[in-house]
Amino acid sequence: MQERYNPVEIEPVIQAQWASAGAFRAVEDATREKFYCLCMFPYPSGRLHMGHVRNYTIGDVIARYQRMLGKNVLQPMGWDAFGLPAENAAIENNVPPARWTRSNIDYMRGQLQRLGFSYDWSRELATCDPDYYRWEQWFFTRLYERNLVYRKTAVVNWDPIDQTVLANEQVIDGRGWRSGALVERREIPQWFVRITAYADELLADLDKLEGWPDAVKTMQRNWIGRSEGLLVRFELADGSGNLEVYTTRPDTLFGVTYMAVAPEHPVARRAAETHPQIAEFLASCAQHSTSEAVIEKLEKRGMPLDVSVRHPLTGELVPVWVANFVLMSYGTGAVMSVPGHDERDHEFARQYGLPITQVVRPADGSAVDVQQVAYVEKAVTCNSGEFSDLPFKAAFDAVAARLEREGRAERQVQFRLRDWLVSRQRYWGCPIPVLYDANGELVPESADHLPVTLPENIEWSGVSSPLLKHPDFMHATLPDGTQGRRETDTFDTFFESSWYFARFCSPDSTTSMVDARALYWMPVDIYIGGIEHAVLHLLYARFFHKLMRDAGLANSDEPFTRLLTQGMVCKETYFREAHNGKKTWFNPEAVDVVTDDKGRVTAAKAKSDGLPVEIGAVEKMSKSKNNGIDPQTLIDRYGADTVRLYTMFAAPPEQSLEWSDSAVEGAFRFLRGLWRMTYEHVARGHAARVAAGTLDAEQTTLRRKIHETISKVTDDISRRYKFNTAIASVMELVNALGKAAQTTPADRSVMQEGLETCTLLLAPIVPHCTEAMWKALGHDSALVTAPWPQVDAAALVRDEVELVVQVNGKKRGEIRVAADADDKTAEAAALADPNVARFIEGQTVRKIVVVRGRLVNIVAG
Repeated sequence: MQERYNPVEIEPVIQAQWASAGAFRAVEDATREKFYCLCMFPYPSGRLHMGHVRNYTIGDVIARYQRMLGKNVLQPMGWDAFGLPAENAAIENNVPPARWTRSNIDYMRGQLQRLGFSYDWSRELATCDPDYYRWEQWFFTRLYERNLVYRKTAVVNWDPIDQTVLANEQVIDGRGWRSGALVERREIPQWFVRITAYADELLADLDKLEGWPDAVKTMQRNWIGRSEGLLVRFELADGSGNLEVYTTRPDTLFGVTYMAVAPEHPVARRAAETHPQIAEFLASCAQHSTSEAVIEKLEKRGMPLDVSVRHPLTGELVPVWVANFVLMSYGTGAVMSVPGHDERDHEFARQYGLPITQVVRPADGSAVDVQQVAYVEKAVTCNSGEFSDLPFKAAFDAVAARLEREGRAERQVQFRLRDWLVSRQRYWGCPIPVLYDANGELVPESADHLPVTLPENIEWSGVSSPLLKHPDFMHATLPDGTQGRRETDTFDTFFESSWYFARFCSPDSTTSMVDARALYWMPVDIYIGGIEHAVLHLLYARFFHKLMRDAGLANSDEPFTRLLTQGMVCKETYFREAHNGKKTWFNPEAVDVVTDDKGRVTAAKAKSDGLPVEIGAVEKMSKSKNNGIDPQTLIDRYGADTVRLYTMFAAPPEQSLEWSDSAVEGAFRFLRGLWRMTYEHVARGHAARVAAGTLDAEQTTLRRKIHETISKVTDDISRRYKFNTAIASVMELVNALGKAAQTTPADRSVMQEGLETCTLLLAPIVPHCTEAMWKALGHDSALVTAPWPQVDAAALVRDEVELVVQVNGKKRGEIRVAADADDKTAEAAALADPNVARFIEGQTVRKIVVVRGRLVNIVAG
């Protein structure tokens, strides 16, 4: 063992040993308990960021710990490789997306390996590989056969310059984020998967997910949004049909003063044919994003359509308006507006001078003025004819009964959740396996012609998809031998990421999507990633798993048994602000800072010119604020183990980590100190094991500390995943070892046991240096194959215990008594303590409470 801790030399050697031994290769073994540990796989953007490092270190610590428990551990890694960033890079750098993506994968794979993560690299996959997406194409055709896939027109954000559909987040102030063109709302054919067919099960099975954070389950419940209501038909006054609306508040039906329809609703479009002003309004609405969140923030605008409907209870005529806040994709594209009891309806009614009627009053009889503010509580009906003075449920049932009896409504359960739109008018994605004949009729691609391979060597300016102009891709032969054309839409990238966890179980299968190995490994025992994926990726993955179950490809209802959502990595921001308000952001490595005694930054200046820069808020590391830390720089400077140790020690995994350069340095110093302590111990020669019964009091106390630490760290990691407190406990033990005498064989025996324990407990967290120390401590077998240390119960037995003594709830002293002392003995010792006696002098002791092994509380007055 070399004297100096040099991670740059140590870590590559240890990694080579692991690779040579195939230490992390997972093989199915029915005789062993399996443990499938998975972190959400990354998009190959080119470089790891600290959020990646934290996420994957958490997963690796858990995987290594479970391996030390003797479990058969699978921890794979792959790449979520399709997506828009690769297209943007292709345009900016004039390089095909495939080449850019694969180059990034190669670099990032090297970074992950440099961090020492215990992945089974033989299972590596990338979603852009035809061997992978072939099977989702196959599965899509099976879903089509089961009527779980369909194609219909849908409203999208259309960039007329780039000739492509934009996601809602790509629309900025009504313009395309790249072209700057005014975005249009267009209706084009899109592909959907019927996730709503599984809405009830997706909702109900959340109760089975005991290992998931409540916050995630709540978000999914809200996203699914189950509601019970009425589908009510308002007859059009001209007798041409009905306007249907879904409402969860039939108790407010007498408060309807106008109807509102979406700009794309057939009623609005018919009115626009004869009213140029309405047509102009509909055209203006087409300039806005289709996002519900964006539309909610818009100024509420509308126009009367010169159309009326008859109220189903009163028969009165109700005017119909077109409004920009109604979405065609939600419900029926029409709403009954009750401005007295809905805030949005109230805002619109006030703006356009529409009537506001109160039909619900507080149950306590207090007065409300709905002309000023909408009263939205479910309370007691009023001004509702025969349905007045009824509480909400009774009013709901009574109105429903009458309307159902008259054939004007029926009860329905609806969901906020909408069917999953899976098609994208983009190039860099998995081709949708569908053909069209000369009449436009669709024909699913046959299984023996899969995969439909995406052409990778393309030239592309970024305007429309190159697939539209690629003759070899566009033209195809139909099963009957006639010529047809291919679908040029590609899958939403969530489609790839919704089943990759199953493919990891059998990534080399050439005859099936997954094989019997998936039945051994699934479900994933712990899944680790950011909470920002709570309602999209995680919901789609649950849905896809149920689809696979019903196709006989899975034998569990849920894909992930336990979910751990880690917090963000944050750091100070630095900037200068110009006269026009524009900010220039400085990377932390380009700034010299002054800190106080607690490590907080108090002043900063740019290294380039020495001039001051402003200290901004502590925010999530991001490119936009230029406050990221390059993990590679830290690895080169301190080694992978220091980076791993710091990210696990700085905060509990579910909380945000506020970056501290000085704390990183502190982590390095700790490892260097432990290395030095081990070196000095080893340099003294072999330390023979001494029987515990021959140890003196100090040696026995230190050995008890060793085994108390094993117990604490085991609980912190296995039950609570509190890696920071686990590390703190090991640090306390290291401090105790550093103060211990090293003069006798018994001293050295306890030190040997202590250093071995520290090495084992830290092995999942800092695997490189501990592997080297384990060998130096005299072990022939690799640490990576060593079992987790076990607590010696006999070592925990105490002859004496220390009790805290309180007087009236405040600590006033400490006493030592025999471990088996009774309450009377503890009480006497507490009363005899000089400091305690001072605080009860002149008072009457009214009560003494003894908590065995912990404290004595004296109540005096």
